[in-house]
Amino acid sequence: MELDRLRSERLRHHRLSAPAASVTEAATHMTATQGQEFWGGRWALAARTRGAPTLSDVDAAFAEPDGLVRSWTQRGTLHILPARDLSWILRVTAERQTKQYAGIHRSLGIDADMLARAEAAVRPVLADGNRITRPEFAAVLSGVGIDPSGMRGNHIFSALALRLVVVLGPVVPRESGPTRDQYVVAPEGWITDSAEPADPLAELFVRYVRGHGPAGTGDFGWWAGLPKGLSQQARDGAGDRVVEVEEGLFVAAGPTPRRARVDQVQALPPFEEYYLSYVDRTTPCAPEFTRRIGPSMNGIVQPVLVADGEIVGVWSHSVAVGKHHLAPVPELFGDADAVAVEAALGRFARFITG
Repeated sequence: MELDRLRSERLRHHRLSAPAASVTEAATHMTATQGQEFWGGRWALAARTRGAPTLSDVDAAFAEPDGLVRSWTQRGTLHILPARDLSWILRVTAERQTKQYAGIHRSLGIDADMLARAEAAVRPVLADGNRITRPEFAAVLSGVGIDPSGMRGNHIFSALALRLVVVLGPVVPRESGPTRDQYVVAPEGWITDSAEPADPLAELFVRYVRGHGPAGTGDFGWWAGLPKGLSQQARDGAGDRVVEVEEGLFVAAGPTPRRARVDQVQALPPFEEYYLSYVDRTTPCAPEFTRRIGPSMNGIVQPVLVADGEIVGVWSHSVAVGKHHLAPVPELFGDADAVAVEAALGRFARFITG
C-alpha cells in the first residue's frame, strides 16, 4: 500500500483523525491501549477523544465498576481496557505470559505454593468490594511471611492479575500532581458485565485490526504476544469479519470511523500504539530516527510528535510533583511547523494539569 495512504488509514483506525465521542468509547475501540506509563496511557485515550478531555476526565472512567481497568493483557505489559473485556482477553494471552516469566519467578523464589498463599491472603482482604493500595498489597504478603522486596511483590501481583485475582481499578488521589497509582480491586467484585465471545482468539484479531488496521497477521502476533500459528488461526477464525484491503493487510468489516478536522501536529504519548504496535515501525517514522524513539536498551519508548501521519520528533515532560505544570520540551528531527508543535504540546499541558 502506498505510504501516505497507509498512514492516513491507520490514523483513522487509531481514532487519531476520527476521534471518539468519549474516553470509554476510545478505549473500547482500541481494545487494549499500552499503559505501563500510566499518564501516557491516559493521554493516549484523551488524544483519541473529541473535545479536550482532561486527566480528571479520564480518571473518572476508572472510578466506577465496569469502567476502565489496567492489567497485563499481553506481552507482560500493562494495558488499559474496558473491564468487560478483561476475562476473555486473558483466556487468549495469560498462559503464554505465565510461561514468559517462569524463569524470573524461579530466580525470585516464586513457586506455585507461594502464589497459592498470596492468593489465599489477598482474596478475603478484597472481598465485599474492598480496595487497597499497592503498598497495602505488599503488606498483605508480608503478613503471611512472603517477602515482597526485590521485585518479588510486583511479580506476584502480575501473576495474580493473570489469574484474575486482582486488577488495577480506581485512581488513587495525589495532591499537587498527576497520580501514578491505582487501587487494587478483585475482578469478581468490580466487574459485573463481562463479554465472552464465542471465539476469543478470532475476536482479538478483529478487535486489533479495527483499532490498528490496515495491519497483517505478523503485526497482530507481535501486538498480542502470540506465535505465528496462533496468529494465522486467529485470522482464519475471523472469516468475513475482516477485509483484506491489500495482500496481507486487513481491516475490520463494516463502517469505519468518519474523519474529522484534526490538528496539523499531534503530541502522542510514550509507547504510542500508532508507532509501537507493528513489526515494521518505519511506516510512521523514517528508519534513521527509530533508534531515537525506541524501544531503547531499557525498553523505553519516547513520546512522539506526529504530523500528517509522520513522526517528526519526540518530546519530554515530567509528571513529578511540582513539575507537571512545566511546559513539555520538543526535540524535532528536522523542519516542522513550530506553531503547530507548540499548539500540540499545549493541548497535552492542558490535559495533564486538568
